[in-house]
Amino acid sequence: MVQRKSRFKQVTKMMVPLTLSASLLLSACSKSEDSATEASGGSSEKVKLKVEVFDRGNSPSGMTISDNYMTNYVQEKFGTPNNIDVEYVPVPRSEETQKLNVMMASANDVPDIVFTYDSGTFYRYATQGGLTDVTKLLDEYGPNLKKFLGEDTLAYGQVDGAQLSIPGRRLVLGKYASYIRQDWLDALNLPVPKTADELYNTLVAFKEKDPGKTGGKVIPLGMSIAPAQFEPLLWSFIEPLTEEQKYTLTQKLGSGDDPILLPGFKEGLRYMNKLYNAGLISKDFALDEDKKQLWQDVQNGLVGAYTEDAGELYFEYNNTNKNLETNVAGAKLTPIDLYTNSEGVTAKPGYTPNAMYIMIPKSSKHAVEAIKYLDWMASGNNLFFMQNGVEGENYTMVDGIPVAKADAPQEITDRLYNYGDMAIIVNGKYIGDDKSNAEAYIRQVPEEYQDLMRTSVEISNTNKIEPVVMPVPIEAESKYGSGLESKYKEIVVKATMVSTDKFDSTYDSLMKEYMAGGGQAIQDERTKVYNEMIKK
Repeated sequence: MVQRKSRFKQVTKMMVPLTLSASLLLSACSKSEDSATEASGGSSEKVKLKVEVFDRGNSPSGMTISDNYMTNYVQEKFGTPNNIDVEYVPVPRSEETQKLNVMMASANDVPDIVFTYDSGTFYRYATQGGLTDVTKLLDEYGPNLKKFLGEDTLAYGQVDGAQLSIPGRRLVLGKYASYIRQDWLDALNLPVPKTADELYNTLVAFKEKDPGKTGGKVIPLGMSIAPAQFEPLLWSFIEPLTEEQKYTLTQKLGSGDDPILLPGFKEGLRYMNKLYNAGLISKDFALDEDKKQLWQDVQNGLVGAYTEDAGELYFEYNNTNKNLETNVAGAKLTPIDLYTNSEGVTAKPGYTPNAMYIMIPKSSKHAVEAIKYLDWMASGNNLFFMQNGVEGENYTMVDGIPVAKADAPQEITDRLYNYGDMAIIVNGKYIGDDKSNAEAYIRQVPEEYQDLMRTSVEISNTNKIEPVVMPVPIEAESKYGSGLESKYKEIVVKATMVSTDKFDSTYDSLMKEYMAGGGQAIQDERTKVYNEMIKK
């Protein structure tokens, strides 16, 4: 087997002031161990540290993405003691790559800390000399950060031995789980489908017999153009691969591997085409990139089965499962491991151990302060507080796990509304060991759904397809990745929606365009890199 080398928010103005003084100032002091965790050394002259933050348009009343409970906590506990003004620069989540490109092109406007989940975007900035090498800065100002992340995670941010990004640490590596209306199966006396043929027959039965009594609105298989819906299906058609095929035919267009050139991909699309033309999947799935229509359809009891990011339907921010049970008496979605490949294995993609790539632009004059900020976050109990808030108000400890208080007033709950976008050094709730981290993730959902959540996570971790990690950046992926990612979705949409008799010609034409638009260049470069690897 080829061995991978090293590589690459003053409390809210409209909230009760006592909330901050009584809770943040007192509890946070004991939690944060300020004397031990403040960044070392204050600047003699106050500086402004600009930090990117995702804006999801979900700020509670009285708050903004750049002025809220958490930004004020950061300023009080990190910024002021170090003579630093921390300013947060909002970037719409849905436009993050485009906005980042614009900011990076303007040295005067780019924040001191930026990030992306797209490895190709990171590599492009890295190879073009647009990023600060933080190797020595981490040694001097980031010892706690280095220890928290570990060498394996940090390696994902290295290019030619230089630490050009600080990868966040991902705690939950499973991606997807499937769900099916168990009450529909029971009404039709059907078992859980385990093969593509069984699934097809089950979906036909859902459509023809309409066990949910939707009045003809039934959507047997929920679909959107978000990866969580179509990726697991397509990967289940991929044939067994040699090591060479894994390295040379995989294409990494965004944050994950895409199977577009792998043997079996075409047959996966042919199956989707069959489902679409039989009226078995969401008719307008191509228009649903943010999954909101899908979520609405599920909540209204129209969807028989679908695949989702593991456990997402149990989280309170969209309340998919709760709303379904409220809207449809007796409705029951059961987590299942739906898609089986030719070897009888429920294979599905998993995540790499790194999360977002945190970068300091070359033009930044505050790289030291940026590293100090990240190191502060990794120090003492600062990360714990940012993710959980005040004990007794936001959460209680249960078996060593912080569990959100279900009866907490809204203004208390609102404190942490965007903790995931503030605590950028980690993806998932960090408690300590892997078992505790997994349990903390599960206990983020209401207690009545935690067993279902646990099953979903177990499914997502079963038979994960490990990401292919190249030993060096693939320049062609950095150059063509964003455009080809859009082309990839176009292929999925058009090949699925075309009439069955035109599937082959449509697919072949689209693939020809894909290869000419950079797909061939990526394949050629990955082949060259692979051949060089096996010679060593």
